[in-house]
Amino acid sequence: MSDLLQLPQSERLALAIALWDSLNDEARDGALPLDSALCSELDRRWSAHLNNPGGAVAWDEVRSQLGLG
Repeated sequence: MSDLLQLPQSERLALAIALWDSLNDEARDGALPLDSALCSELDRRWSAHLNNPGGAVAWDEVRSQLGLG
């Protein structure tokens, strides 16, 4: 594990994504359990987006506003 933590950030991220992608749907669903309040909030936000997709802010814009590039 310590060797993996020495990898460059981009390689660690690629490894994390590859590991996540290697899980089946059942494993993914169980990996991050959501409580009912969070499920409700996610459903509310998704519904708001579907009702007004033009209100979304592009990720590049969010990063820029946060001063992250």
